[in-house]
Amino acid sequence: MRVSGLDRALVALACLAGLLGVALSAAAAHIPGADSLKTAAQFLLFHAPAILALASFAATGLARPGPMRVAAGLLVLGLILFCGDLAVRTWLQHPLFPMAAPIGGFALMGGWLVGAIGALIPRPYNPPQ
Repeated sequence: MRVSGLDRALVALACLAGLLGVALSAAAAHIPGADSLKTAAQFLLFHAPAILALASFAATGLARPGPMRVAAGLLVLGLILFCGDLAVRTWLQHPLFPMAAPIGGFALMGGWLVGAIGALIPRPYNPPQ
């Protein structure tokens, strides 16, 4: 089976989300009152396996690849905006940009919704040759 470059990129991004989740968890343990950083770490750690699963479903054809890739992309975008905003607010005391966290949150919710819809769309039947 040949895995697309996009699916490989999604797996790499999921692994980076996991790495950053662990790093932010460790940092938050040493910064008094870093509740926002803890939240960002949790979001990264919760969503990394979901992105891995969506990329796997796309790569193996267990579900239609298009919706799975869109869902994973929305989760990645949402993590960048939501967690990035929380981390920047913790360390620099200003937002990433106005409305970054809410936009990221909506992207995360959209990713979950697209993933759910994509899982319900039947794949075309390809009889064995």
